[in-house]
Amino acid sequence: MEKLLNGNDNFSGIIEALHKATNVTFQMNHVSRSKRGQILGQRGGFRGCTIWFTGYSGAGKTTISFALEEYLCSRGVPSYGLDGDNVRHGLNKNLGFSPEDREENVRRVAEVAKLFADSGVIALCSFVSPYAKDRDSARQIHSVDGLPFFECFVDTPLNVCEARDPKGLYKKARAGKIVGFTGIDQSYEPPENPNLVLKAADLTVDECVLRVVDLLVENGVLPMSVTDSVRELFVPENRIERAKVEAECLPPLEITEIDLQWVQVLSEGWASPLQGFMYEKQFLQCQHFSCLFDGGLVNQSIPIVLPVHNEEKERLERTSAFALRYQGQCYAILRNPEFYEHRKEERCCRQFGTCNPNHPYVKMILEGGDWLVGGELEVLERIRWNDDLDQYRLTPKELRSKFRHMQADAVFVFQLRNPIHNGHALLMKDTKQCLVERGYKKPVLLLHPLGGWTKEDDVPLDVRMEQHRAVIEEGILDPKSTVLAIFPSPMMYAGPTEVQWHARARMATGATFYIVGRDPAGIPHPDTKKDLYDTTHGGKVLTMSPGLTQLEILPFRVAAYNKVTQKMDFFDPERKGNFEFISGTMMRSLARAGQTPPSGFMAPSAWKVLANYYASLN
Repeated sequence: MEKLLNGNDNFSGIIEALHKATNVTFQMNHVSRSKRGQILGQRGGFRGCTIWFTGYSGAGKTTISFALEEYLCSRGVPSYGLDGDNVRHGLNKNLGFSPEDREENVRRVAEVAKLFADSGVIALCSFVSPYAKDRDSARQIHSVDGLPFFECFVDTPLNVCEARDPKGLYKKARAGKIVGFTGIDQSYEPPENPNLVLKAADLTVDECVLRVVDLLVENGVLPMSVTDSVRELFVPENRIERAKVEAECLPPLEITEIDLQWVQVLSEGWASPLQGFMYEKQFLQCQHFSCLFDGGLVNQSIPIVLPVHNEEKERLERTSAFALRYQGQCYAILRNPEFYEHRKEERCCRQFGTCNPNHPYVKMILEGGDWLVGGELEVLERIRWNDDLDQYRLTPKELRSKFRHMQADAVFVFQLRNPIHNGHALLMKDTKQCLVERGYKKPVLLLHPLGGWTKEDDVPLDVRMEQHRAVIEEGILDPKSTVLAIFPSPMMYAGPTEVQWHARARMATGATFYIVGRDPAGIPHPDTKKDLYDTTHGGKVLTMSPGLTQLEILPFRVAAYNKVTQKMDFFDPERKGNFEFISGTMMRSLARAGQTPPSGFMAPSAWKVLANYYASLN
């Protein structure tokens, strides 16, 4: 010791180098234990394997690993991230960074990862592991037991890693305060034949995650349904003209406006992986289990079906394809049709909990065709409604692209079919603040009003969109972190059954958080006028629904008008005398009478839009 220290001016640096497992930082996992336990085994089949991320410190190994863990767990695939620093807080806290200790560090972690993999969990190991022989040893530990092992080289150049220096370790190493630091005074041996190379300096974290997912799909570890792909049903551009010529020669089926809205939903990929209107097998899975099972479990609580009448069935049932037309225009080809009985009463009772003919969507079902036809859709072109709102009808792929451009690291959705008051805005702003406090840097709000058919006394879409724009323009919602777009689905008023569809469809946009409101998709009973569905059941059902684990369901907090502060505020039962609930009925009455609500209830320009609409009705 004396010889080591004599003549050495960097006394403190030497003492620090002699300590074991220093300069390590614990990394918090994104996926909680309760979340992991909730989804274990949901996908079915054995998925156990180990992915070994290797590369320089600061290359992005842990960032990619934890993002991949979040991706897999949210899709029902159990996985766990083993981080180099985290392991040195416990299992390997008695090891340093000498070649011998590094070898033992890798050996222990490989043995732990093997146990995870053997249990059916995908083990995600993020370790510098600079020596090829140690990594080969880790692979051998798995191969002996027949467990898949994938070496993933996070190939970020040393100068980039040093410029990042997220933990300040390179600076310490350059100053001589850390000895044996990989890339500075200890070598790194890049893999000669890794299973995957990630140029993390040139790719986003999401792009890296998807490349690892593709690797696992290619090797049979994951089913295709786990991939985050959106399946659009448009005819490829190089086949459009030929398809249009074919469609003109096929027997036609005239469809309704609501049918065309469902064609739009299917064609844009909102109901992926459906390839068209449901076949009977899919319809039965949906009706009895609220899920589809082919290729893995997918939530699908509402049937997407095409009703036809007896004469149409008789005319088309022997054809292999026919054209779907609306108001003289051909929109799609339906191939390989299957006709099956439309048991209307049973469908309505299962979907709506009632077959009362005065329920608006039930009424349409009962008046519709006695048969359903399923088949694969080839949609000739993007469906446009030419109502000056098509610019807001962004597809899932377009929304994903927009979120990437905004560098969003979290997307939270607010679905609505009514005008926005400041209580809604308070909830959305509070949600954003909560996400920031959880560590997200750029959470983005997808304000996503339903844009398909609604019952006749609902506020029309064009009025709602004008009102929503006014809310954003007044700064009630932050325009820089809010995306206003239209969800093309028709409204069915099926309560907790339908709210699962609303949430599941937004998963196609890459959204990870969903705000569920009071009485979502609810409606008064046609006869008694009381709530047809319990107003709290929608939120409760969403937290238990299979196939929705990608989304974290955010509970709705009740807001009311605070008469003391003269603004919308979260309701406090202990001060209930300070609050006034302004119902939709009261709001409509005020607007029809040309009166204004209390100051602070709604943005003035947004209220003016509503007032003008109701005045026009008078």
